[in-house]
Amino acid sequence: MVLKAELHAHLEGTTSPDLVKRLAQRNSMDLPDGLFDAEGNYRWTTFLEFLKAYDLASAVIKTPLDYRDVAYEYLKQCASEGAIYVEVMSSPDHAAMAGMGYQDHLDGIIAGITDAERDFGIVGRIIVTCVRHLGPEQAVVVAKQTIAAPHPLVVGFGMGGDENAHHPSDFSKAFHIAHDAGLSCNVHAGEMAGPESIIAALDHLPVKRIGHCVRSIEDPNLVSRLIDENITLEVCPGSNIALGVYPEFGAHPFLKLRDAGCKVTLSSDDPPFFHTSIGNEYAIASREFNLNDQELADITKCSIENAFADQATIDKLLARL
Repeated sequence: MVLKAELHAHLEGTTSPDLVKRLAQRNSMDLPDGLFDAEGNYRWTTFLEFLKAYDLASAVIKTPLDYRDVAYEYLKQCASEGAIYVEVMSSPDHAAMAGMGYQDHLDGIIAGITDAERDFGIVGRIIVTCVRHLGPEQAVVVAKQTIAAPHPLVVGFGMGGDENAHHPSDFSKAFHIAHDAGLSCNVHAGEMAGPESIIAALDHLPVKRIGHCVRSIEDPNLVSRLIDENITLEVCPGSNIALGVYPEFGAHPFLKLRDAGCKVTLSSDDPPFFHTSIGNEYAIASREFNLNDQELADITKCSIENAFADQATIDKLLARL
């Protein structure tokens, strides 16, 4: 089995329908009608409906123990598919919506990561994210919360949400608060918006990696800039097809970006929502992009070399390859 690594997974978005039901029962909550389809999968069709379903599912995560279980069960699954390193993006805003403070949410995730490494040998780290459509002021709040409670497992700061809400420059203050405190930064761009979104992110935010970034292929000058500036792309092919960014894998630019010289990695984004997993993303790359085991191993190596973890952790992980 090819060893794997993942740099782009939203922690709340890794929660399986089964776990959502268990957490709802634990917390004496009724789940809203229409959250699941007849087969028991998450029900959504458009991107905004997906965001709504994501919020409804996340609402059942109400205690540190819940967050511990979400992190633990996800890392357990990843380890079973050969993953040795995973960075999860946490959302203090979703925790707050469920009535939980920043430290409680963080403590739960840390417990899940610590327990999973003990039990399965998988290394986990946390990127704290703000939510773009909640606005720049709230992003500053999250950045300040993050740096006020430093922890060795918190290695990055990023932003998800609706890419068409606000301009990247609006979030410069939040990102620089985190960056100046020593956190590496990433951001979603070039998924639901075109190359201009990526260019604006590069112009205004101190980022080392960009989530998705696939639509950079529409601008050859931007592709050259990504290479020149040593930006790593967190590519999520299964998510891109599920959300209709591309109609089929044959139209996906993964190979074109890789062959141009971009640093490409593979991730699952919000796996149960898109019927995928980190193992499945590697299988897609093998089946649809015709990558051999050595090429897949090179992607893992790229992911680990560009992880936000400390160098000692990166060196240990590289030694496992």
